[in-house]
Amino acid sequence: MATKKPAKKKPAKQTKAKATEKTATVFIMGKAHKVPADATIMGAIEYAGYQIKRGAGCREGFCGACATVYRLPGDYKIYTGLACTTLVEEGMWLSQLPAIPDQKPIYNLNKLEPNVSTFQKLFPELFRCVACNTCTKACPQDLEVMDYIQAAIRGDIEKVMDLSFDCLSCGLCAIRCPAEIVQYNVGLLAKRLYGKYLSKESKQLKKRIKEVKRHKYDKEYKEFKKMKKEELKKKYYERDLE
Repeated sequence: MATKKPAKKKPAKQTKAKATEKTATVFIMGKAHKVPADATIMGAIEYAGYQIKRGAGCREGFCGACATVYRLPGDYKIYTGLACTTLVEEGMWLSQLPAIPDQKPIYNLNKLEPNVSTFQKLFPELFRCVACNTCTKACPQDLEVMDYIQAAIRGDIEKVMDLSFDCLSCGLCAIRCPAEIVQYNVGLLAKRLYGKYLSKESKQLKKRIKEVKRHKYDKEYKEFKKMKKEELKKKYYERDLE
């Protein structure tokens, strides 16, 4: 959700510099704005003077908060993307989606069974899927959404978990689905079922949990808390990766 901020007078030098940039005209809230041609949708909205109060999170394409739909001139299709990673195009008409309501069944994971009956009970709309593939086309992560929905219908929990693993829960698949399936919640259930009942036990994880409970890392943790931001960043990027 974006709100207009009071316009501020720009210094003469800055205005002159902006005039030399390549620009694109985009329509925000139905009004035309000239913005840098290499801006993301989110950057364009802020450049136009709007303050984003909802619908922005990580700004790096990880959180899924900035779901956006848009149209392009001369094209009847509705396109989808994340505002923080999708670049503007000439004549683009924007509509941000700060909140996407969804059906979210309440369940006790300890009382569920890892089989197709669980999906039938919690997500009966799954079996209305017409395999139109609209959900896959809408996904900004290029996930095979329809494939994991079909896997859920078959009760292949591992397949659902694997194909939906990188889902951001942005909701763009759900708003385009004619069967009213909330695909990302189906994927979330599969990941929980797999982790609870089907995944192999990790000896390393059990060992590390025991070490944490014995306070093995308390001293190191306190040292990290005292470090300045730049020092922490240096440590982070120099860490050993297996």
